[in-house]
Amino acid sequence: MPADRDLHPTLTFHGAARTVTGSCHLVEAGGARVLVDCGLFQGSKTEKELNYRPFPFDPATIDAVVLTHAHIDHSGLLPKLAKDGFAGRILATPPTCDLLAVMLPDSGHIQEVEVERLNRRNDRRGRERVEPIYTADDAAAALDLLEPLPLETWGEAAPGIRVRFWNAGHLLGSASVEMEIAALDAADDRPTRLLFSGDIGPAHKLLQHDPVAPKGFDHVICESTYGDTERDEVSEEVRRARLKAEVKAAMRPDGVLLIPSFAVERTQELLADFALLMERGDIPSIPIHIDSPLAEKATQVFRRHARDLEEGGRLTRALERRDIRFTETVEQSMALDRVRGFHVVIAASGMCEAGRIRHRLKNWLWREEATVLMVGYQAAGTLGRILLDGASEVRIQGDPIRVRARIRMLDLYSGHADGPELAEWVRHRRPIEGAVFLVHGEERAIAGLTERLDGIVDRGRVIAPELDQTYVLEGARAVPLGTPPRPPRIDRARPGRPDWHNDWQELLLDVEHRLGKAADDRARAVVMRRIRKALEEA
Repeated sequence: MPADRDLHPTLTFHGAARTVTGSCHLVEAGGARVLVDCGLFQGSKTEKELNYRPFPFDPATIDAVVLTHAHIDHSGLLPKLAKDGFAGRILATPPTCDLLAVMLPDSGHIQEVEVERLNRRNDRRGRERVEPIYTADDAAAALDLLEPLPLETWGEAAPGIRVRFWNAGHLLGSASVEMEIAALDAADDRPTRLLFSGDIGPAHKLLQHDPVAPKGFDHVICESTYGDTERDEVSEEVRRARLKAEVKAAMRPDGVLLIPSFAVERTQELLADFALLMERGDIPSIPIHIDSPLAEKATQVFRRHARDLEEGGRLTRALERRDIRFTETVEQSMALDRVRGFHVVIAASGMCEAGRIRHRLKNWLWREEATVLMVGYQAAGTLGRILLDGASEVRIQGDPIRVRARIRMLDLYSGHADGPELAEWVRHRRPIEGAVFLVHGEERAIAGLTERLDGIVDRGRVIAPELDQTYVLEGARAVPLGTPPRPPRIDRARPGRPDWHNDWQELLLDVEHRLGKAADDRARAVVMRRIRKALEEA
């Protein structure tokens, strides 16, 4: 081990490096080891496979996890961490602890259900069975490690490392993490100061106050999800007017407006706006079905914390409306496919990768009377992004589905600040003596935010770390410690992009389409011979 690593803290990026999900940053100093976040990888199957692999560190050696917020791409591997030997504390704000109490067991249940279905298919195909990443029981065990820490209150994460939470304005309980690391070098008693942004919310978010944080740091780790995007500045009234327009355009006899939505925060914001539009008569009273048991449980957490929300009273009134209904059982969910008359269904997941929304899409995508309205970020390789990119046919649960529904995007409910807002957030953190690490973004977004930071931070001090890359923090210097491990856990060209699984699904659809258009069996035989020949020559 190099001597400078003994005298200075190190920072390793084990997730959300040149991709949006899997947030996980390891800080090591003086023998202490602290994780900031431990999130699930989402997106392409190649990225999601990382969830099944061993951690690139020994979980039993981690002293504590400091959690920015409850979203699964920041918290979703905590049960696996505990299952694999972690027994330290998980520090989070009190609302985050309450949300995790419903979100982590739900995530474990999803893992079990999805693997059960996969194993049934594997049994039929003669393939090996697989184990879930973790179970609901594993999630319950991780919850025992939670330790609430209020906003703006110092707490010790590990010997020599203390942290303080600041409202990030992204989600109920979301926080940026201020971290102070005691000096390791006797010649310099000044602590190293870090700031992890977590996910930064946009200005004028419906349920959250604007983000805040102190200034004056050695290094800042900043999200960049929308770093290349500049949204139109819109008021709450403009946002509701656009939602109203989407509803009116979607209204068809016996039609549906399907909204893939994250169960936590996004769903509650939509409910508040739908309720107000109906109260004012801007849209007629429409049955709105929330097809997510998690959303119902999370909504109760929001109700308990209504005083912490900027518009908590509006959400509370929305939940009292008869036309807003939650489905609880599988039978109630399946019955939605038989609902007559125009209605709205809000279902998870927000990127259409799992959960009940896939069943609703399978039932409706091929119908012209359906509209699918995306209301948040869609990662590369997800079904949501594929639909937004204009696919004419997709595969869901192995079945080809023709896309005849209208696919729309209303990116006014995003929980993330856009490029200019992120740049301003960094500006207000100055002076920043060292590096600004850009994480939680695809390469185009990182490049866009890098441009926006020009003049705020010297270009040479803006760093886009690779997955599993370590930096030694020598005061204001961030020195890369060699290169990331080889072979890497994932092809460095792949994060944040569609992978071979996406190409394979597209190829299957193309083959089926070509065979379907062939004039007769003889023509189909010619196509298949050409395919076999290409396989033999590969």
